[in-house]
Amino acid sequence: MSAPLPAAPAGLRAPVALFAFNRPETTARVFAAIRAARPSRLFLVCDGPRANRADDAAQCAEVRRLLEQVDWPCTVECDYSETNLGCRRRISSGIAWVFSQVEEAIFLEDDTLPDASFFPYCDELLARYRDDARVLMISGFTLLDHGDAEGSSYWFSAHPRIWGWASWRAAWEGYDVHLRDWPEVFTAGDGWLTRTRAERDVWGPFFDAVKIGTIDTWDAQLTLHAWGTARLTAMPRANLVTNIGLGGGTNTATYSLPQRSPVPMSFPLRHPAAVRASRALDAEMVRVEHGEPGGLAHRVWRLATRWLRDR
Repeated sequence: MSAPLPAAPAGLRAPVALFAFNRPETTARVFAAIRAARPSRLFLVCDGPRANRADDAAQCAEVRRLLEQVDWPCTVECDYSETNLGCRRRISSGIAWVFSQVEEAIFLEDDTLPDASFFPYCDELLARYRDDARVLMISGFTLLDHGDAEGSSYWFSAHPRIWGWASWRAAWEGYDVHLRDWPEVFTAGDGWLTRTRAERDVWGPFFDAVKIGTIDTWDAQLTLHAWGTARLTAMPRANLVTNIGLGGGTNTATYSLPQRSPVPMSFPLRHPAAVRASRALDAEMVRVEHGEPGGLAHRVWRLATRWLRDR
């Protein structure tokens, strides 16, 4: 029998924000994980029903009913839209609303189910890097099954990942949901020129499609924000968050990559020796997500995003 993992620190300090829409089943599971963590402050952000979907109103109402079941000492604040804003506007405006009230927070969506150790991991790193302008955010999700060779609990990536994350108001400042610096301003600067050819091939058409609105998302803008400000994401050595809504989400209907099963984080955390992006691990992550440069998966991604851009 293996030895038990060291216990995580007790007591969650950071506020938690949950974003939900019309999926009661997944929302209930994520909410149960938040209930177990017992944050003292909870922000609830909900989108409204779509006018052309007859079942949306009832499902949105059921989600909001579920979110009323806060049975621990907690300050709850709600930002519910009565009309449908869509992924880009609802999530970006909800994040801005949270940061208008608190300096830092942990963010989950209604299909991102965290391991219990995700919360103290985020809590500790929020405190550790609060005043470090090199760090943009903390992620709980990874497709890799290892970290750096030193055995650190997490490593630093140039790529934000938003299936369970945490950040600070100061890091969010400058985020542009409209991608006004793309492509003219951004591609003329170091933020683009320092990216690898594989990264440029994958992300260039995607940014184009997001800017013109054929992809309704908010996270491509976060990647551009990270690259433009040369800020990094703390990435766990092993995955801490499972997406339980694949096939039903706005932008995950065709997502087919296998997910890593969550591996509880061991405490105390082993911190990296330096705040520096791992180019080797970033390159591996791009290959896992999009295939070898020039390979079939890589070409399909490029063709798909260019089609979305040009349609």
